[in-house]
Amino acid sequence: MNNSMITAMVSMSGIQQRLDLIADNIANINTVGYKRKEASFEDTLTSVMQQSSDFQLPGRATPLGFNMGFGSRMGEVTLNFTQGSLQETGNMMDLAIQGNALFEILTPDGVRAYTRAGDFHIQPNPVDGETAFIVNNQGHLLLNSEGAPIEVPAGSTLSIDGEGNITAVVGTTETAAGRIGLVTPLRPEALEQKDGNLFVLAPGAVIEEVLTATSELPQNEQASIRQGALESSNVDLANEMAEMMQVQRAYQLAARALTSSDTMMNLANNLRG
Repeated sequence: MNNSMITAMVSMSGIQQRLDLIADNIANINTVGYKRKEASFEDTLTSVMQQSSDFQLPGRATPLGFNMGFGSRMGEVTLNFTQGSLQETGNMMDLAIQGNALFEILTPDGVRAYTRAGDFHIQPNPVDGETAFIVNNQGHLLLNSEGAPIEVPAGSTLSIDGEGNITAVVGTTETAAGRIGLVTPLRPEALEQKDGNLFVLAPGAVIEEVLTATSELPQNEQASIRQGALESSNVDLANEMAEMMQVQRAYQLAARALTSSDTMMNLANNLRG
């Protein structure tokens, strides 16, 4: 297999991964709190080929060697945590984060995950009929600032201020129900996106180095909560479609290079001395 065929094949594989990433972004354009995925690419292998000394002419400024690459591959996928637009819903259980922070969620298997999606609702406590929990759209428990599930009186109406303090109202009785725990990512690259629009710590990451409680930050750096609103995805459809067209053209070019390389090999194989 010659170099041009290897280069085209490797490039097509990397471009296909980029197309998959764009398709994933477009598919989640209406997902609450979704963060756009971005990819970076790098050379798979680059070697320096030396030209003949006959090319060394008087006054030549460029070196005799030239770089020969073998295509590119997707190096890493990063998350764009840019704030999405906020949409008023009128539902008091919808919460939107303004600023750099994440809700802390407890999954059924005991894993702590993080999300920007604030479409919560109240779920009755199956053990105690007088209390209820705040859960997300998948039934995962929302945690308070102490890392425990938030428990509120059953049938109560919740009022939540910008700092996440919860006041449960039943009739004329108001009860403080704790504070929603917000965490701010110090190293967003150490978070992995999982199914259900959740983020978890990457393997080997130390939570103290990746996340910090938002309440421990200076006041001007703290995020706030807006009740009755949801954060939209930060995916821009126009940009994604424009990028998809560019990537498709690049894929077509690589495919044409692969076809041309195959044609030249066939011609060489059919030559008769």
